[in-house]
Amino acid sequence: MVNKDAPKLKSNAVGTIQGIFQSLSYVGPAADVAILLLGTVEFALVASPLAIIVAWLAYGLFMIMPYEFSKYKSNAGSYYAYSAGSTEGGSFGPMALFTWMGENFTGQAFGILGLSAFVFAISTYISNIPYLWILFAAIITLYMFIVPYLGIKISTNYMAITGLLEIALLVVASFFIIVKLGSANTMKPFYLPAGGALGGFFFGVIFSIVDFTGLGTVTTISEEMKDSKKNVRKSIIIAWLLAGLALIPATYALTVGWGLSSISTFAGSPDPGLIVFFKFLGPVGFVLLIIFTVNSYFSYAVSKTNAVSRIWYSAARDKVIFPEYIGEIHKKYRTPGHAMIVWLAISFILDVITGLFFGPVNAALILLTMTGVCIVAVHIIGNTSLTFFSHTVLKKSGKSSIMYHYVLPTIASFVGFVIIYYTVLTNIQAYYAKPNTLSLAYMLVVILSLVWILVGAVGITLYYKFKKPDILKKAGNYDSELNIEENS
Repeated sequence: MVNKDAPKLKSNAVGTIQGIFQSLSYVGPAADVAILLLGTVEFALVASPLAIIVAWLAYGLFMIMPYEFSKYKSNAGSYYAYSAGSTEGGSFGPMALFTWMGENFTGQAFGILGLSAFVFAISTYISNIPYLWILFAAIITLYMFIVPYLGIKISTNYMAITGLLEIALLVVASFFIIVKLGSANTMKPFYLPAGGALGGFFFGVIFSIVDFTGLGTVTTISEEMKDSKKNVRKSIIIAWLLAGLALIPATYALTVGWGLSSISTFAGSPDPGLIVFFKFLGPVGFVLLIIFTVNSYFSYAVSKTNAVSRIWYSAARDKVIFPEYIGEIHKKYRTPGHAMIVWLAISFILDVITGLFFGPVNAALILLTMTGVCIVAVHIIGNTSLTFFSHTVLKKSGKSSIMYHYVLPTIASFVGFVIIYYTVLTNIQAYYAKPNTLSLAYMLVVILSLVWILVGAVGITLYYKFKKPDILKKAGNYDSELNIEENS
């Protein structure tokens, strides 16, 4: 049961605009251009714009699940709470939560290591100072605690203001580059590669999927949004459209702007996005991209902290995996500070250790491989949960939809399985084709991802199902708009 006397998240604190940029800042469009696009281009090469489009459309399918669930429940646990509440026994809850934790721990490499790698590569002088990137990692970790800790309104207002400017820069700059390309514009980046390049293309898609990770995280602040069962859905749609507008033209502009014949050198170059911006937009475009990319990492970091801390808070409130300490809310700021501290400490240590072994750029891409696998798996679990929820609950009220609750979620899950399959296959093949420490790390992290999900998540689920069924029965049932636990 929820302790009615304990401090809760602040209700009606934010609206649709803040919700949009909670999601869009998690995507971090300018930061994607700086680091995640490297992973896409490294494998998808000339077809990188197509990989981004496929990922964007696939993520649109993935967004059906939170869009539909958010009509019926306002819970900071998001996909965990949706999955837990989809069946009477709540079995999918621990599975979704533990799988998502795999993304929580590794996805933060995008912020902590991504910013470090970006700044580290701007100047050869800076890059020659050993371990300086750890200072950058420490700064962003501290920042991503302080701003979210001070309250949901402060953090989301900051993301909304800077996010609007970031989207404007990317859209205007991308179309300016496209216009300047003139006759060099071509449709080749939108052709599906053939033969052996197809596997690399799909592995590029997995990095592109990670580019859009977070579009559904507005659901994690649903308990703090005004009229959340309406505004969460609006936020998801608008954030998805803006993410596509920001990243698809930018990927095309950078791919063609770099030169299709030399695209294989893109991923190995320091900050290739900056190189293309300087080439076409001069010093002004170069400096603006640096400023907004740095801010994009900071915005992402704030959004990530908001999301993860509230997922953990919700689970701790239900006594699933996390102790009650994690679920404590600050009396003044009404934020889950304990969850923030524990998660950030673990993430920082993990990122620094992997960064020392592989360097910040490679460490980020290695960890983000697990991020991609885990977040896709979370969506598969969520899609399955939506189908169960529609069959067991919505069918009784006549609100069940064959298309939105059965067909489209199944297609989305199939796409997810294909992406995971090619990720596993490509990493194993890459290691045996060129065995070295780096390719071994990629292969091992993919194997770890599968073990995390198939052994860890399933094991946790079985433990709660047989040892703590009473907890499972109530897990994920809290609805802030009703302010009760349903069926308790």
